[in-house]
Amino acid sequence: MAGKKQLDMLHGSIWNKIPQFALPVAATAILEQLFNASDVAVVGNFTGADSTVAVAAVGANSALIGLIVNLFIGIALGTNVVIANAIGHGDQKTVQRAVHTSVLVALLGGVLVALVGELLAAPVLRILNVPEDVFPQALLYLRIYLAGMPVILLYNFEAAIFRSIGETRTPLIALASSGVLNVLLNLFFVAVLHMTVNGVAIATVISNAVSSVLLWRKLRRTAREVHLDPKLLRIDGTILKRILQIGLPAGIQSAVFSVSNIVIQSAINSLGTVVMAASSAAFNIEIMTYYILDSFAQACTTFVGQNFGAGELHRCRKTLLLSLGEGIAVLAVAVSTILFFGRPLLSIFNSDPQVIETGYVRLMLITLSHGMCLAYDVISGYLRGFGISFVPAILTMLGVCGIRIAWVQFVFPQSPTFRTLMTVYPVSLTTTALLMTIALLCYRPAKRFAALQKKDSPASAE
Repeated sequence: MAGKKQLDMLHGSIWNKIPQFALPVAATAILEQLFNASDVAVVGNFTGADSTVAVAAVGANSALIGLIVNLFIGIALGTNVVIANAIGHGDQKTVQRAVHTSVLVALLGGVLVALVGELLAAPVLRILNVPEDVFPQALLYLRIYLAGMPVILLYNFEAAIFRSIGETRTPLIALASSGVLNVLLNLFFVAVLHMTVNGVAIATVISNAVSSVLLWRKLRRTAREVHLDPKLLRIDGTILKRILQIGLPAGIQSAVFSVSNIVIQSAINSLGTVVMAASSAAFNIEIMTYYILDSFAQACTTFVGQNFGAGELHRCRKTLLLSLGEGIAVLAVAVSTILFFGRPLLSIFNSDPQVIETGYVRLMLITLSHGMCLAYDVISGYLRGFGISFVPAILTMLGVCGIRIAWVQFVFPQSPTFRTLMTVYPVSLTTTALLMTIALLCYRPAKRFAALQKKDSPASAE
């Protein structure tokens, strides 16, 4: 039964396998976001007169937490590509070394981030201009969340290992199980014990610990190439270098996204508590469409990684086109649904009419620009599947981070409204999509590696 879960990316049709890979990945991320959104919903509905402050406190940490987690998720993507390439080559020893190196990196990295984060938590929130009435609860939430970083990062690296072999349902099942626990604990700590943001933060850490343990046990019990043996946990220098060569630029690319969002969050904070609450509520909805498009990018990376390792370059090109086409179709349905039900969805988090209308401005501007984000993300994932990771990171720094920081510094002060601030999203995403398309046309990796294959073949040598 376990074998049936593993997609054969090297043989047969691709069009039907990409959704089989992508949709469980999207469902996993959306479920995770729904469970995280339950933090906002619970404190927004069960903390009485302090609800707006509590929602703002959780929202004030979104960009900062995203920066940390996305950096390591990007590094975990390096694990995905290294293992996928090794599977394509049929190199079982490299697969095993990559699995054990990745797990240990996740645990050690989580401990390091937790220790450093606790020291810097208060100064960073000060830099973000978190209002004084929100600051104490925002700091409390962040400190508790940081304490759970080892298990949070472990889950993400374990999920990357499973996805590298085409098994996307196991991370989904693990997350669904722990997520239900997260919602129940949120309600228990806040509604029953009358805790505030500390209750939802503790629930988040506990649920992440459960999901990481579930995947750990699954890796221990599997008989396939990604079997985990705690006795073999060690960092292989060569494997770590290959993971970081691909994963670190990808992590920086994701982190840069988050850095620019932190700059924007700082500007949002300057507009007051109502705008902070509205932006936080909208973020928890709009991010779902991002996860859908990102799942097709992850599918593209993994399929290309395996087929590149196996020398099946024509399947790499086909993967790019199918990931873009199928991703656009699914994204169009998701965006239409969210915009149609946008106001009722926002009211789940906060019933204040002003919060709802302000939040809908963000929903509309950002979700309608996610088509450009899909193009940028899938092309970036395609290049990473070939091991080309540095260029997408640089282009992201220019197109996303550069434009957003410049916008906040020069455009926003001329018209300091929430709509002006949110307009930077479609502008920056469209620019980055164009830059990534130019990079693809310049690199044309499938054609380049095909030419090298032909040159090195025995027939050409004759």
